[in-house]
Amino acid sequence: MVISMTGFGRGKAESNSFSVIVEVKSVNHRFSEMNIRMPRQLLKIEDKMKKKLGQHIRRGRVEVYVSVEGAGSITRKLHIDWNLIEEYFQFMKQAGDTYGITGTITLHDLISRPDLLHIEESEADNEELEDLVLKATEEAVVLLKQMRIAEGEELKKDLISIISQVETHIFELQKYAPVVVQLYKERLTKRMQEFVNGQIDETRILTEVAVFSEKADINEEITRLNSHIQQFVQTLNHHEPIGRKLDFLVQEMNRETNTIGSKANDSTIALIVVEIKSLLEKLKEQVQNIE
Repeated sequence: MVISMTGFGRGKAESNSFSVIVEVKSVNHRFSEMNIRMPRQLLKIEDKMKKKLGQHIRRGRVEVYVSVEGAGSITRKLHIDWNLIEEYFQFMKQAGDTYGITGTITLHDLISRPDLLHIEESEADNEELEDLVLKATEEAVVLLKQMRIAEGEELKKDLISIISQVETHIFELQKYAPVVVQLYKERLTKRMQEFVNGQIDETRILTEVAVFSEKADINEEITRLNSHIQQFVQTLNHHEPIGRKLDFLVQEMNRETNTIGSKANDSTIALIVVEIKSLLEKLKEQVQNIE
């Protein structure tokens, strides 16, 4: 089954205390990589989130963003350093007595100093919040997978179209390959006639043609190309991650095509090889988008 590695999903879960939004997006990657950004108090459920994501995503770079709204998500506490206040108070009193400084120490003098009094914020653990995050994550990743499947169907259509064009060119190679040997024989005969004044050594010609025919034989490469294409098409229907296998098959097709180009010393075959390589390059680009 063709599934794209590119997608986006957004999930939302709410209660009387909290509103949670989880956004998940994925892009191409050779392996599976997940990065989750969320409030600190939720870090302990990161593994649970990754496990839930992994049930739907097998390959790709995944970015997850979790936002939480609700008064219960943060607790505030007044922190007072009484010891430091006492020292500060005694210093002010002693300085006044020692240097004759007049004036009174007001409450404002104390509370205006952040080192004496400040408000601490902390993110409290909350099972209700954690459940909402996991619920929103499930909704987001399901929507993401639906998008990846839909895009995968479009990719599959394009892949089949490209492969069909490759097969057409391979058929042209199969038809034209025998002509190469015949043309070589005709050229060789003509040259020998020019050098020996019309007297031809038929045995010598047949030997040279046989040697050329063996060197220029591309039947094995064409057979392997057809086999790779058949495996490629069959793999498109497998219900598992297929991207790496398809990428390998495209590499093998490219290798066989290069061999054909180097073995067949003929301009027509060279042009067909160029067309096939161009199509295989398109195939490679599309395959790299597949999970």
